[in-house]
Amino acid sequence: MAAHIEGKGVTVLDSTGLAQKNGAVASHVRIAERAEDLHATRIGAGSVRLLLGCDMVTAAAPESLATIDQGSSRAVVNGDVTPPAAFVIDNTIDLGSRLMARRIQDVAGREMVDFVEATTLATALLGDSIATNLFMVGYAWQKGLIPLAAGSIEGAVRLNAVAVEANRQAFGWGRLAAHDPARVWKIARPPMSAGPGEEDDAPETLDALVEHRTAFLREYQDEAWAERYRRFVERVRAAERERLPGRSGLAEAVARNLFRLMSYKDEYEVARLYTSGEFEAGLRRQFAGGYRLRFHLAPPLLARRDPETGMPRKREFGPWTFRAFRVLARMRRLRGTAFDLFGRTGERRMERRLIEDYRETVGEILDRLASTNHETAVALASVPEGIKGFGHVKARSVEAAERRAARLKGALRAGAGGAGADAPPASTEAPAADGSARAASGGA
Repeated sequence: MAAHIEGKGVTVLDSTGLAQKNGAVASHVRIAERAEDLHATRIGAGSVRLLLGCDMVTAAAPESLATIDQGSSRAVVNGDVTPPAAFVIDNTIDLGSRLMARRIQDVAGREMVDFVEATTLATALLGDSIATNLFMVGYAWQKGLIPLAAGSIEGAVRLNAVAVEANRQAFGWGRLAAHDPARVWKIARPPMSAGPGEEDDAPETLDALVEHRTAFLREYQDEAWAERYRRFVERVRAAERERLPGRSGLAEAVARNLFRLMSYKDEYEVARLYTSGEFEAGLRRQFAGGYRLRFHLAPPLLARRDPETGMPRKREFGPWTFRAFRVLARMRRLRGTAFDLFGRTGERRMERRLIEDYRETVGEILDRLASTNHETAVALASVPEGIKGFGHVKARSVEAAERRAARLKGALRAGAGGAGADAPPASTEAPAADGSARAASGGA
């Protein structure tokens, strides 16, 4: 529309796919001084002038990269990764932002690509991630990569007549971010976020790892549960040091994977995460007030099954659910006892069994630990990394994990070294049946 305002020729080809189901959208936009200069709508291989990647996953897709010509194409890409809809049913999709960024740089050339944390900045500055797209347009325009006047773009925003002022501000903030990124980051100060150039994934020592997870398990259930975890990891560390001085990896694997099993997401944990204060603080940061909470849940004792999929159907519950969550969170110390309201379901019994099975497996590892099987021992201790999801999805991943554990146990008992041929299993993950919102489980 901005090109039309300027009297230029323009063609647009939208490739929407399953956009109505949150799939990717790719738009081929051609702009020329005269309409007769445009002879095709689709941008062919190696002929894009600007790849404006509002979503990194889509920007790094093969069909997008195919349009780049190294040395002449420029790319401006949102550095914040939004998982695609397919990730719900296939969590083996690699969403590592560094890998995708390197893929884009390898094709376009490092000096031809700008990455900007647009979603983080737009949300912090304007209160809504929907502002990301106009923020990206403003950034690219300020870099001289969009052959239109700023007034024409703002004119198109006004003609659209939807959130005009917010979109104008998003465009302006994007321009400022391209001109003075440090100033924009200082103004935004997005909570719980690293600024440009800062690393938030510095390697943890084993002591820090255990301390963090022990503190989490203390809140998850109680002091006894946390100390049970700590003592077991310390036992593994002492055995590894004694048997294999100078070697490491086994204690770290146990610290991560025992924690994963001991912090399984159940009804008590969902209630605790909602009522711990972080969820409400996040709402207050994003909304000024006047909102109502509604929860979409599939309670195990109340949910009906979908006749076609067999999955529990979620129902909508009103704001009173938050009060119920507070009561349920206080009952978390009943987890695993005779008074556990949910402890008799098949999934909860399985989760408790997995903890005991894992401790027994690690005990066997320690009995057989030697320099020739250390790699196999670490791989066996890391098997729970493949256990993900909820309900029937989790049950499938447990079956796959148990098959892998059996193979590795065979290798351990036979004295074989190395586990490189036994790759981690693929697994899938579905949305949580116990809550439509997911919260981080302390690194689980």
